[in-house]
Formats: sequence, C-alpha cells, structure tokens
Amino acid sequence: MNGRRFRADDPERKKWQDPKKILAAIGLSAGMVFVDVGCGEGYFALPAARITGPGGKVYAADINADAVAALREQAANEGLRNLSAEVRPAEDTVVCEGCADLVFFGIDLHDFADPRQVLLNARWMLKPSGKLIDLDWKDEPMAFGPPLEKRFSVRKATGLIETAGFRVHSVQDAGPYHYLIHAGK
Repeated sequence: MNGRRFRADDPERKKWQDPKKILAAIGLSAGMVFVDVGCGEGYFALPAARITGPGGKVYAADINADAVAALREQAANEGLRNLSAEVRPAEDTVVCEGCADLVFFGIDLHDFADPRQVLLNARWMLKPSGKLIDLDWKDEPMAFGPPLEKRFSVRKATGLIETAGFRVHSVQDAGPYHYLIHAGK
C-alpha cells in the first residue's frame, strides 16, 4: 500500500485518521477561517467547512486539478458555500493576509518543493493569534504513506517551522502513523 492515495470519503482511512477528531483536537470551531494547503480531494477541508459553518470560511488549495474539481463538486453537492478551492502550488498559496485562524498541512509538508516558502506563506496568512498545524507521517517504516526517505522527522519539521519564524507550542502523536505539531507566531 505504500504510496496509495486515499479518497476524501475513504472509510478505511477514517479508521486510523478521523478528520473530525483531528479538527476538534486542533480547536477548529464555528466562525473560524481555516486554510488547507495541499487539500487533495478535501479529506480535511470538507469537514472543516461543515464545522466552521456559514459564519466561517475554508480556503483550500492543491496542485492537482482533478482533486480540486472533486472537492468543488462535493462542496457544491453539500451546499457548502463557505469553501473556496483553488488549483495552485503551495509555494504560491497566499489566500489572504492576516485572516486565518488556522493554517493546516495535512500529511503533505514533506511533499512541497520549497517547504520553507510554504511556511512563510502560512505566516503571512495567519492572524496574530492564529495557529499553524502540521499533521505528518512519522518517520518509521509502515505499509502506508510516502517512502521513508521522503518523510520529515519531528525534529526536521519543527526545525523548518521554527526557521520560518514560528514558535512550536506542542508535538503529539496523532494515531499510529502520524504526529501533530501546533505552532504560532
């Protein structure tokens, strides 16, 4: 299963990575502005739009046009007017200036060509009180996810985040395959 891509509605994935639980754990609530960089088909963006509701906003961006089209279609089918999805590389993603409560990287920081630039963009988008969230693969052998040599260790990820001007508040396990980093300005 190494390298398998999971669809936004994949029930198997929800067994080991429940998006609602993760979004609740990072403090997402109604009325917030949530930015999902590298959103794919919306595994986190869709539940985030449901949680933030009509008074909130979800900005989603991904380089994969087919994934963004699937996300837009699902959002339209559900009437989620608070979700905006764009096709763009993470290195060029700045959807707002100082408006985001949460900027979220869902198992993809290691995929970006220039993670430092992506993190600087996140800093630009966050409110002064906003949080950066990095959910990523543990750097240990497993049947899921990217090759081990491509993954970021917690040390490497926190180092990149701190180099971009953030302060890491906490690092915790997020299930059997992932870690979760909370950081702020």
